[in-house]
Amino acid sequence: MKLRGIGLAVLVCLAAIPASANSWSGFLVDSSCYEAEERSVNPNYTFNHAYRDTGLEIQICTPSAKTKSFSLVEHGGFGFRLDPVGNARAAEIVQKAGKKRLVEVTVTGEMSKHAIEVGSISLAK
Repeated sequence: MKLRGIGLAVLVCLAAIPASANSWSGFLVDSSCYEAEERSVNPNYTFNHAYRDTGLEIQICTPSAKTKSFSLVEHGGFGFRLDPVGNARAAEIVQKAGKKRLVEVTVTGEMSKHAIEVGSISLAK
């Protein structure tokens, strides 16, 4: 009986802890362009990451006002797709930024299997 009471107390305490949001910073890119650039590395290279010029990939894939699908590329070169809500918010930021070459942002949210479920996105300071 005591064990059930302790187990119930633990469950109540765990339920009270809010889910913590993660935060990522990096550059917004056109996701289809960036994924194509990622695939263009010679498959014979053993260490593909070492042979990539992430800075050039980010510049080539800078989003435009017509971009519909975005990815966030961290400073270490890892890219993450944004969910539909994140894509809509990223499109607004790109339009506000104008013809700025690179759009650096901070994203908070949760990582799902295939994309970041965006809670908020803002221009990096």
